[in-house]
Amino acid sequence: MISPVSSTPRSAHRNKPEATPYVDLTRSEWSALRDKTPLPLTAEEVERLRGLGDVIDLDEVRDIYLPLSRLLNLYVGATDGLRGALNTFLGETGAQTGTPFVIGVAGSVAGGKSTVARLLTALLSRWPEHPRVERVTTDGFLLPTRELRARGLMSRKGFPESYDRRALTKFVADIKAGKDEVTAPVYSHLIYDIVPDEKLVVRRPDILIVEGLNVLQPALPGKDGRTRVGLADYFDFSVYIDANPDDVERWYLNRFKKLRQTAFQDPNSYFRKYTQVSEEEALEYARTQWRTINKPNLIENIAPTRGRATLVIRKGPDHKVRRLSLRKL
Repeated sequence: MISPVSSTPRSAHRNKPEATPYVDLTRSEWSALRDKTPLPLTAEEVERLRGLGDVIDLDEVRDIYLPLSRLLNLYVGATDGLRGALNTFLGETGAQTGTPFVIGVAGSVAGGKSTVARLLTALLSRWPEHPRVERVTTDGFLLPTRELRARGLMSRKGFPESYDRRALTKFVADIKAGKDEVTAPVYSHLIYDIVPDEKLVVRRPDILIVEGLNVLQPALPGKDGRTRVGLADYFDFSVYIDANPDDVERWYLNRFKKLRQTAFQDPNSYFRKYTQVSEEEALEYARTQWRTINKPNLIENIAPTRGRATLVIRKGPDHKVRRLSLRKL
């Protein structure tokens, strides 16, 4: 006797769409969602905002980041409305409703997350509802070089354990709580270290963008085994920049070559020594850095957090965005 289950053709099971919390959109489908939102940036402004080796142009901004700025503007408005409803429920009719909206931007080294964060800062600040937009990178919360060396972590720089995660989480928590002024350390890519006695001051922004490799990492349990609040728990929206690791490696090496011809030439640059050797010797160092640090960090720590993002932006080999996945509510 044949059971009711086995009477269904196997092909029907194979073709059944997999359940997913995301809506997948092609580039053209996403682009159409910008509606009639005007483009507030010029080609010159985009050129200043894009990172070294990135290929973002006005078309990319118009097709990808303009719709995203419209979506985020809607999210900010809806969040303000929800916060007002909560205050009404609690009987706090005179309570403050304008706590900052926090956005996390994550992705690999050389994946383009810094350009995305800068573009969103520029685009969102043009909306009249939230003109004060601040961007903070998690680099400022890397442990100082002397501390990394003392802990044997110089070869793990960029891994979650190389950051002062408690200070970073408290920084965002204080901003989210509406504190008038919050400070963060400043990191210099020139000297490859925290800048002594220099602070970034953030004063009650409408929107805060937090950009970094590991911003979507879940909180680690405390020594008592209890779950703690993590950085991502304070995000109202998050973006993950996704790409094939082989493409990211190529972008990383190309960027290294360009930096060797520009920023590394500075006498104060930590990497100036790589301008004093042949290009092949310098590139061998870069390949080693990718193979032993950046790729393992991507595979082990960064990429696994992709599923925690509100929006996943998928790039093709040419750095252009091909598809996007937006988490359903």
